Amino acid sequence: MRKPRQPDPEVMESDYRVPTALGTAAWFVALVVLVAMGEKLPESERWWVWVCAVGIALGVFAFLYIPRLQRKRREAEERGAARRRERAGRQEQDGAPREDS
Repeated sequence: MRKPRQPDPEVMESDYRVPTALGTAAWFVALVVLVAMGEKLPESERWWVWVCAVGIALGVFAFLYIPRLQRKRREAEERGAARRRERAGRQEQDGAPREDS
């Protein structure tokens, strides 16, 4: 016999910019190490410099984009909650049974 499924835990919100900044910093350190190696870095491995540069660029983009993304999600959630309240208010006025969703 199976146990009933437990409810999902609450989502823990955190500041996503911290891991983004740490990852970007790690790419920067890797870039500094590769550049410091200079001519000691084999020709066949120099493409790693560009990997680091792209990692830094994507990290900076993400760091700047995350606040906008969170703001848009919060606004969408607020609009959805307002629509649900409006719908519930209309249903109460009409005398229709309330449907929780």
